Amino acid sequence: MIALAPLRVLVRGEGFTTAELPSRVEDFLAWLGGPCLLRVPGRDRGRSRIVAALLHGNEPSGVLAMHDWLRSERMPAVDALLFIAASQTALARPTFGHRFLEGRADFNRCWLPPYETPEGRVAHEVLHLMRECRAECLVDLHNNTGHNPPYGVGPVPGAAELNLVSLFADRFVHSPLTLATLVEATRDDFPSVTIECGRSGDPAADAVARRGLELCLERATLEPRRVEALSMRILVDPVRVAVRRGVELAFGDGPVAGADFTVAIDIDRHNFERVAPGTPLGWLGPRGVWPVEARGETGRDTSGELFEVVEGRLQTRRSMIPIMMTTNRSNALADCLFYVVEEGRPVGRS
Repeated sequence: MIALAPLRVLVRGEGFTTAELPSRVEDFLAWLGGPCLLRVPGRDRGRSRIVAALLHGNEPSGVLAMHDWLRSERMPAVDALLFIAASQTALARPTFGHRFLEGRADFNRCWLPPYETPEGRVAHEVLHLMRECRAECLVDLHNNTGHNPPYGVGPVPGAAELNLVSLFADRFVHSPLTLATLVEATRDDFPSVTIECGRSGDPAADAVARRGLELCLERATLEPRRVEALSMRILVDPVRVAVRRGVELAFGDGPVAGADFTVAIDIDRHNFERVAPGTPLGWLGPRGVWPVEARGETGRDTSGELFEVVEGRLQTRRSMIPIMMTTNRSNALADCLFYVVEEGRPVGRS
């Protein structure tokens, strides 16, 4: 098992120069050596903004955008704090192929106490540094493993948060779920949002991250506009649909031998669509075990209210909007299959 390297804190012009930065992103990550907080002095030294990337090692769009931006020698409007988390995970073979390494914690599930893992201890240290700088905002850049449009996620659907999301996307998922993510930990410190840029490895997702990063760091002000002017689609009440423990999962065009639950290989075509009752999701195996659980803010399993089994198939019991549907078995088992959301409207702080 690879030991997590200690946090490095580097300042452009003091701890590193642009000329030192390798041209290949893989070499850049090796140069970082582990989790790293890079500070880039801006035109206004009295203010700062934070952007995080690579909390999951298989989600490269954010760090690709950061690497390009750093090497361009662009000047941020205010001090920029760039946190790059799972460099070691990203470099493990295959490159950008692991969400987190075996025996290691998920770097985006360790931002609330008790901070007992090595990742949690780094998170605790990073939180102290982030809060110390009294930042204007935080944006955490991610990718999906299924086909999704870019969208934002956050615990507060206020005007400041929606304005941040609008730099990258026109959809926002209001999530009150407690998963110990970075944006949960900083929600009361400054406006904090996660941006899901699109599918890993998709140049369009990389472009979303690159353009949004430039806007976030280089605009002189990020004053919230009126929510009504943002044309933002708001989605609320997420319910996390996960495979039940002990269920053997597969993906395929039909039932896979030995699997308790085979999910349709093209399931992610439904992301952000409203699907009708009776929409098939996959096939049960010969044991006939109930394959999923669905938990929202209350923690109660509502899978029986959302889904039903008809002639050996799991299908939707009612109309719903699924998002973040994955076709990656490892991610489905490590995290979840998808979320179910509903249409909503912006509320919260302005």
